[in-house]
Amino acid sequence: MPPLNTPQPLEVPSILVIGCGALAQELLDVVKRNSLDNIRVECLPAILHNSPDKIPAAVRAKLESADNYDKVFVAYGDCGTGGRLDAVLEEFGVERLEGAHCYAFFAGQDQFEEIQNEELGSLYLTDYLARHFDRLIWRGLGLDRWPELLDDYFSHYKRVVYLAQTDDH
Repeated sequence: MPPLNTPQPLEVPSILVIGCGALAQELLDVVKRNSLDNIRVECLPAILHNSPDKIPAAVRAKLESADNYDKVFVAYGDCGTGGRLDAVLEEFGVERLEGAHCYAFFAGQDQFEEIQNEELGSLYLTDYLARHFDRLIWRGLGLDRWPELLDDYFSHYKRVVYLAQTDDH
């Protein structure tokens, strides 16, 4: 038997973070910069935001295959699921990041609410969306095939709010 004052090795829990593809770079950076080798990040396609009703089922599928982890977290806001994502997470006893949208992660919850309250007709643009605008917005919403939908999608917006994901601009 080892002496009582011998430090015992700590068991490090294995953690899975299921995230939105639009947050992948930030999630991976946090893990890498902090040498969190016990954390695995698996992201779902960001284009799911164009069909938020599909997000809960996609997260469910990931959760159902996550039985080899001690803890699972979800890096999504509600993101337009109308509480359906939270219902899935409750079934599995899993927590998600706070907030109605992923955008709140970049602005901070309090500042995001201020921005929203200041102008409800705000279109949010992040570095990720700017880089992938053609794939996610233009083609993703079908505007390349039906440009007449442009007004249907965007006429109610009054301003664009740019939320930088990096400080290199």
